[in-house]
Amino acid sequence: MKEYDFVVIGGGSGGYAAARTAVSLGLSTVVIEGGEEVGGLCILRGCMPSKTLIESANRYRTLRHAGEFGLSAEKIGFDAGKIIARKKRLIAEFADYRKGQLEDGRFDFIRGHAEFLDPHSLRVSLMDGGEQTISLKTGCIATGSVINRPSVPGIESCLISDDLLEMTTIPVSAVVLGGGPVALEMAHYLESLGTKVTILQRNTQLLTGSDRDVADALAEAFRKRGMEVLCGTRLLRIEKTEDHFSVFFEHGNGEQRIEADLVLNALGRRPHLSGLGLEKAGVALEGPAICTDLEQRTTARHLFAAGDCCGPYEVVHIAITQGEMAAKNAATLLKGGTPLVIDYRLKLFAAFTEPQMASCGMTEHEAREMGLQVIAASYPFADHGKSIVKGETDGFVKLIADASDGRILGGAVVGPEGSELIHEIVVAMAFNATAGQLALVPHYHPTLSEIWTYPAEDLDERVNKKP
Repeated sequence: MKEYDFVVIGGGSGGYAAARTAVSLGLSTVVIEGGEEVGGLCILRGCMPSKTLIESANRYRTLRHAGEFGLSAEKIGFDAGKIIARKKRLIAEFADYRKGQLEDGRFDFIRGHAEFLDPHSLRVSLMDGGEQTISLKTGCIATGSVINRPSVPGIESCLISDDLLEMTTIPVSAVVLGGGPVALEMAHYLESLGTKVTILQRNTQLLTGSDRDVADALAEAFRKRGMEVLCGTRLLRIEKTEDHFSVFFEHGNGEQRIEADLVLNALGRRPHLSGLGLEKAGVALEGPAICTDLEQRTTARHLFAAGDCCGPYEVVHIAITQGEMAAKNAATLLKGGTPLVIDYRLKLFAAFTEPQMASCGMTEHEAREMGLQVIAASYPFADHGKSIVKGETDGFVKLIADASDGRILGGAVVGPEGSELIHEIVVAMAFNATAGQLALVPHYHPTLSEIWTYPAEDLDERVNKKP
């Protein structure tokens, strides 16, 4: 039985980050990957393939609105098969690069399914047949997540995002179940290519956890595009015939029904933990996820976790940070030193819809729930020069600050290039800047980014007017 200092279960973004960090710290390391393909969710079925499709949709949407800019774009069209072919080509390149990183010899790489026999040993069922037993001093569980299928009659007949990423025929109509980033990005993709889209969300707002004004701005922009957005619904059942779906749900008074060519189940994901034998390793769960502390430790103190399997935020850059943290703290456990603690203060998030939505730090609601005295200010894109020139005036930017000193606590944007604009606030918060300091930073005119100066100036004036 071969013993390793550090064993990583899962070769996605979090697992690879853990492995490369562990090797750099001198730990003998192995990565065990049980997926049919190598690369992880972000590369294979998440961030990269979905944004590839969205890029095609965005460009087509620009052509649809050419007349607004005095341009002619007649007889425009698209080939969904070619859109998917481009996605496959690009994703194959990304996946091959990750596969090369996993197989470059810095650490051992085993293809197979891992199961704990006890806290310090694993049985690996190899994909090419046979078994292998491994001993470990420390380890990191980074097995990701799988699609969540709630117990709703007929839900198994719905497509999931994996299916949409391979779909070469765009439907006339579609119902999207869910109000999270995957649901909204796929709704944006379909509507951009001409599909009549209805979104059904159980919560009373889109993007659960975001401030209500931010969520409502995105919902209103979607409605202006022609999408139907219904929040506060309860899904009852889904019926499928040969050529269409019927979705039955409650919204307001009584049962309602919508028919569509396609129904997308985008009701979230859950940690992928089946078959790991976590109970034999002493690893406890908190709800459906692995319970971890801010050192990324599980309840088995020599085992760590990273990414979607533990949360609390299912985004790739956080999974990478968690993986790196797990490896560093494993090295500390073996070699001595003070463990590191992860900091979620900046908590960056983005949805690549149109308009885009992005946020960082605390929401206004979170700050007030924590008992902080906060002030907030916003400014609309409809009153912003560069936005008007671009013809993209939906949404606004918002800053949240400490009422006592103006220190920026969070920010949000619904509008053009929101996923890029939010990074200005991330940098400001990383240096603990105040709204007044941000307002003093020169911004070129006309640019989208100068919009941040307006809420920053507003907050600074309010702070300095205090007696």
